[in-house]
Amino acid sequence: MKISIRVTPKAKGDEILGWKDDVLRIRVKAPPVDGRANAALVRLLAETLGVPKSSIRIVAGLADRRKTVEIDELDETVARRILSAEQSAFPL
Repeated sequence: MKISIRVTPKAKGDEILGWKDDVLRIRVKAPPVDGRANAALVRLLAETLGVPKSSIRIVAGLADRRKTVEIDELDETVARRILSAEQSAFPL
């Protein structure tokens, strides 16, 4: 499955903000230097979805805030349900 993500680096912490116009908004603490923000994004998604980091790939937008991420081993409906539930744990 593929999902569109908008990442905000250098945030106070790692958090999933939720969906807006079919784009998942995420904040990561890591700066956008040497791939650290991308690594933090993959780590956060893997932990949240309960899949190995190796099953998550950034397929577009490596150097951009807008990214397309491909996730193996997970049904799209299940992933969206998990990510939607996760956003309720974090206030906007």
